[in-house]
Amino acid sequence: MGMNKWIGLGTIAVSLAFAGGATASETLRIGAMPVGSGWYVAAAAMEQVLKPALGGRNVEVIARGGGVANPMVVEQGKAEIAMSNVATSVWAMNGQALYAGKKASNIRSLIGGLNPVYMAMLVRNDFIKKSGLDTMDKIFTSGKPLRIVMKPQGSNVPPTVDMILEAYGLDRAKIRANGGEIIQVDTAQIPDVIREGRADILLDTVLKGHPMITEVSLTGDISFVDLSEKARAALGKNGVKPSQFPQWFKGQNGPTWGADFGTHLIARADVPDDVAYAIVKTFMEKRADLVKAYPAFGAFDPKEAAKPENNGIPMHPGAAKYYKEQKMM
Repeated sequence: MGMNKWIGLGTIAVSLAFAGGATASETLRIGAMPVGSGWYVAAAAMEQVLKPALGGRNVEVIARGGGVANPMVVEQGKAEIAMSNVATSVWAMNGQALYAGKKASNIRSLIGGLNPVYMAMLVRNDFIKKSGLDTMDKIFTSGKPLRIVMKPQGSNVPPTVDMILEAYGLDRAKIRANGGEIIQVDTAQIPDVIREGRADILLDTVLKGHPMITEVSLTGDISFVDLSEKARAALGKNGVKPSQFPQWFKGQNGPTWGADFGTHLIARADVPDDVAYAIVKTFMEKRADLVKAYPAFGAFDPKEAAKPENNGIPMHPGAAKYYKEQKMM
């Protein structure tokens, strides 16, 4: 699929995500992802620590969206803050890549370096055994029918898969024309699709303790397969940093090559400075409670939170005030 085609798909996803919903001044809405996703768990953990810290303000988790949609969700005022990937936030602010000129000029970063989020490839062992294809290069150059499952549009996964396919001279239409399938279902349905053998390849984001990936690894009889050098190079050109993730799951034989999107918490520029300050302060002070609820936050190093490379976009003034007080900026 050509670059302009997957840009168009991403733009459609962003345009359709989150219809309606006016901002309520007494409510702080956190853009996350559907129930069962890692970001939903992260947002739910933040909801619990933020409620008592915000002076009675209601805090609500929005169980929709994803890495592509969330910058625009915040830009359009459908959420006051949201989990986002550094790469997609930069793309959104600049109106580039997936956003095709639709700029999110009103998003600001609150906390950088929350945790790495890796693009990864999981393959059913039965497929590997029958086909003899045990590397990404072998799989995507084999010419054999490939059955791939991934999240729906609105996540950063589909456009990233398109980038990988394009690196091999493929696209979704060619996969289907060759007798394969592209199955897009919600996060909660993915384990069943793999377990029941309806797809052989899962391309998704992984992080420590991810509930869906954990379930797939325990029940799907899969192996984690390294992203190839070709795929990593293609993603690196689009701001997704090639890197390895540790041995976290059944099906890994050691560290696995993926590509890191980076994660940060973003806010609308018009979130009051005192609210932004309180969010950052609470996150820092309640980190231990957050890690209990969401183990991936264990990778967060507070000393890294204000570094430009971990935020990508301008800092919210309320967050900057906190970091300056703590001698972090």
